[in-house]
Amino acid sequence: MQHFHFIAIGGAVMHQLASHLKNQGNIITGSDDAIYEPAKSNLEKLGLMPKQVGWFPEKITTEIDAIILGMHAKADNPELLKAQALGLKIYSFPEFVFEQCKNKTRIAVAGSHGKTSITSMIMHMLRVNNKDFDYLVGAKLDGFDFMVKTSESASLMVIEADEYLTSPLDLRSKFLHYHPHIAIISGIAWDHINVFPTFDEYLETFRKFILSIQPDGYLIYNADDEELVKMVESLIPKGKQDGAINLIPYKPFDFKSENDESILLNEEKEYAINVFGSHNFANLKSAFEVGKIVGLNEEAILQSFQTFQGAAKRLEKIYDNKEKQLTIFRDFAHAPSKVKATVKAVRERYQTRKIIAVFELHTYSSLQENFIEHYAHSLDAADVRILFLDEEALKIKNKQDLDENWLKAQFADASILVFKDAEKLKEKINAETTDNCVVLLMSSGNFAGMNVSDINS
Repeated sequence: MQHFHFIAIGGAVMHQLASHLKNQGNIITGSDDAIYEPAKSNLEKLGLMPKQVGWFPEKITTEIDAIILGMHAKADNPELLKAQALGLKIYSFPEFVFEQCKNKTRIAVAGSHGKTSITSMIMHMLRVNNKDFDYLVGAKLDGFDFMVKTSESASLMVIEADEYLTSPLDLRSKFLHYHPHIAIISGIAWDHINVFPTFDEYLETFRKFILSIQPDGYLIYNADDEELVKMVESLIPKGKQDGAINLIPYKPFDFKSENDESILLNEEKEYAINVFGSHNFANLKSAFEVGKIVGLNEEAILQSFQTFQGAAKRLEKIYDNKEKQLTIFRDFAHAPSKVKATVKAVRERYQTRKIIAVFELHTYSSLQENFIEHYAHSLDAADVRILFLDEEALKIKNKQDLDENWLKAQFADASILVFKDAEKLKEKINAETTDNCVVLLMSSGNFAGMNVSDINS
């Protein structure tokens, strides 16, 4: 039993790690200056919710074995300063994760898009095939109690490897701490411009990630991403050399859509799959390659894919009326490549339905005037294309309002509808919603608290 104190305990994965460590029998304390749902309820269930929000340096004593520092905290955080003064051990989140799995075979899933989906696919595949493993994933999955698990027994650790910054004290990408034996890169498309102001700076952190792979390790990479292929070829010498990384380029499985179902095709066999879209069949292929490396039978891998239901907020079906043929999906898509791939996937699956695509400009990057042009044509596959901006979110991010006509020009689509009021947005969606229709809601936010359950009413 150890005492861990979390600075910024309310983070999406931070509070999950705190809950997991509490269930292992450790003493957990923590602080944050704001804690929202679902973290608030999850922490309350385990008695981990701080009595007061804010930072309290008096909580930091020599009885604490280690501090776990979240990215939300600042370098001058009073609790952090007290911990430094006392000489306490301080871990960033990724440093702590690595400490728990440094003697395991580490599988790290990186890339600008698809990380959560691929990590989820690998976790499902391993569980169905009775492989013991630990994990870190960025979404809550059916059948898994937490978004993070560590143990002494598992020989494998599956990690969703994020390129965002480590902590206020460490401005390297998180994924540079994991030193994987098996790495996946799903693709590279510029994101997080507040951290990587140029595309080359963004590329550079992925170069460092590739070079962090363990000797004789594996790099599974998307062969359809020209920038990624060029990077791999420039970094890894051709021909097998001692200690060299084993390269496994991949392309999507062949598939077809039939009777509103997606069918994976492999060696003259067919497998009904619950997820859809060419990007997801590429994601499945990368997970398939991991399964082979860790010793699973190919047929067993493919059969496990048939029961995979997807990750939360990744083309998650939240309403389905088969009589009216009305379906509503929500998706976490926010970067340009993610938005385009998600809309394209829905069009591929529902070729004869009316598609209403609603995208909230919510992240720092998506609200940057010099970045929005990268969204050009990203919604084109939909019949009705809607943008939403939350005026309160703009204020919090110290952003000025964005002109409607300017936004239409950036998206290269004069027919796009722009809303800044959640009630008016809901009214428009309801007015456009008909039988034989799909509504696709894309955001890393919540459309200013719009009640999704009212959309189909």
